[in-house]
Amino acid sequence: MEKVVIVRYAEIHLKGKNRGYFERALAANMEKSLKGIRHEIRRRSGRYLVENFEEAAADTIVKRLSKVFGVHSLSVGYKVPSDIDEIYAAAKLVCDDGGTFKVETHRADKKFYLNSPQISAQIGGRLLDGNKSLKVDVHEPDFVINIDVREDGTALIFNKFIKCADGMPVGTAGRGLLLLSGGIDSPVAGHMIAKRGMKIDCLHFHSYPYTNMQARQKVLDLAEILSQYTCGIKVTIISVKHIQEEIHKNCNGAYMVTLLRRFMMRIAERLALSDGDQCIITGESLGQVASQTIEGMTSSNSVVEKLPVLRPLCGFDKNEIIERSRDIGTYDISIRPYEDCCTVFLPDYPIIKPKLADVLAEESKLDVEGLIKEAFASIEVKEF
Repeated sequence: MEKVVIVRYAEIHLKGKNRGYFERALAANMEKSLKGIRHEIRRRSGRYLVENFEEAAADTIVKRLSKVFGVHSLSVGYKVPSDIDEIYAAAKLVCDDGGTFKVETHRADKKFYLNSPQISAQIGGRLLDGNKSLKVDVHEPDFVINIDVREDGTALIFNKFIKCADGMPVGTAGRGLLLLSGGIDSPVAGHMIAKRGMKIDCLHFHSYPYTNMQARQKVLDLAEILSQYTCGIKVTIISVKHIQEEIHKNCNGAYMVTLLRRFMMRIAERLALSDGDQCIITGESLGQVASQTIEGMTSSNSVVEKLPVLRPLCGFDKNEIIERSRDIGTYDISIRPYEDCCTVFLPDYPIIKPKLADVLAEESKLDVEGLIKEAFASIEVKEF
């Protein structure tokens, strides 16, 4: 008898002739997530089995694999020879101490001498005889014992289904650059796009010493959380302090955020193109703050010449975003009281509906290319 973790996927089943590509990508990502743990992963009839690990590592394996995009559900169970006594021994181990239950059997091996109802009846009867606290309820049981008799002479026995990340394997839908601030929104945006199979790089803008090192560390901690879902992540850090100082010195203060966003998008596109990223991803939500009006988005989009800009949160309200951030484990980091660069020189009354002609007039007061060049000179790179 061997403890195993059964891994299932869902959407990959729909991929037709390309299914093998997605299955291989999923297996590779699972291997990355289990780095440092002795194990073997084998594909079995539309699912995977994680085998040959120390039993004490089972909880860690489940925790890591549950965050791998493409994994629909997991079960911890046992693999035994296709023998009714061995199956019963494993069923006892996954059976709860009391309550109502039923046994469900899938018999892929049609040569096995008992059919599915007969296997369920035998195992259920033995469990009842051995534990008077159990009762059968085939309609609404407290738990189900699942038996899967395979064609290779083995059977899988398990109880619970553990819901996982779902989505598509990271790396199967290209590569994008996420503008990662220290707030609640951008990590959720990155998580949502990664769930659709996109590999994520991150770009963070800082204004040290106007912002402190704790604000920077908050962003790195957020990136580390995201890396658990994306099987690794790269973070590029760029200073925009000098850009903000020049805007503050030369331009109408009401345009500070609008102009800064345009610089960020220019820098993001150039970095993305140099690193092989195919799009820019932001955490903007329509109407949430002054810079996220449709006019503000139009202004920042107008400087992006070659790449699409994805805004997965555009139609979400704040409560929905907060709920998702809690689900993925970033919320408590995001609410640490350290402000990001967008709060530096923040005007009392920022322009809400900037007209592009007015924005260009303000921007003409700046050495745009010189400021961008200086920004790229400040690059730092961190990897998780």
